Amino acid sequence: MYWQEDDNKGEKFQVPEDIVDLLFKIECKSLPLDHGFVLSEQILQQIPWMKDEPQAAIHQIHVAESANGWMRPENSATEVLNVSRRTKMILRLPSTRLEDIKSLTGKTLDIDGHPLKVGGFTTRKLSRLTTIFARYMDTQGIEDDHQFLQNMHQQLLDKNIKVKKMLSGKLLTHRTDQGELMTRKLMVSDLDVTESVLLQEQGLGDKQLLGMGVFMPHKGIDAVNKEQEKS
Repeated sequence: MYWQEDDNKGEKFQVPEDIVDLLFKIECKSLPLDHGFVLSEQILQQIPWMKDEPQAAIHQIHVAESANGWMRPENSATEVLNVSRRTKMILRLPSTRLEDIKSLTGKTLDIDGHPLKVGGFTTRKLSRLTTIFARYMDTQGIEDDHQFLQNMHQQLLDKNIKVKKMLSGKLLTHRTDQGELMTRKLMVSDLDVTESVLLQEQGLGDKQLLGMGVFMPHKGIDAVNKEQEKS
């Protein structure tokens, strides 16, 4: 698919730093493909206050080959993610919590028998790009793609976000303590910059601590060109 990013809208808008991504260094050799629930459980054991932060989110961990969110190994029963030294664990939190989160550094998490040691972190502002995507979006049991997109459209309208273009991915299943959840990838394009930042800050749905409904930038052709011009 040819996809062109239009980042001219809201050119003067400055992205606030009330909510930021925290990129943690990790020491980990491998992880289960389906690790969202266990990762969340382990992190919340260490920092239980995160449950009470409505804008907190935990990104599921992706290695370089799948970092754009549109590629993933197929068989969660037999395959694992081979984690490189460059792979990061990313949490999204209010900037007022940066001091509190430092207690996570140095802890070793048990991800279904795969030890993950948490190192230090750097912060990153949310993106001003107007095409963003969630790797995993809870379908709420809806299997039909068209019906799923209609449901997402209504949820976005409820946030006063005017939807112009959306694209969904194939169904995936995730193990949780409440049974299996189905998700699809969801890309939303042609947003205003303010809408993009709002959706990144608030997410969609109620499962951001499982890595679902957490939005990040999708760097299209025009966005890449703009970055190259700045470099």
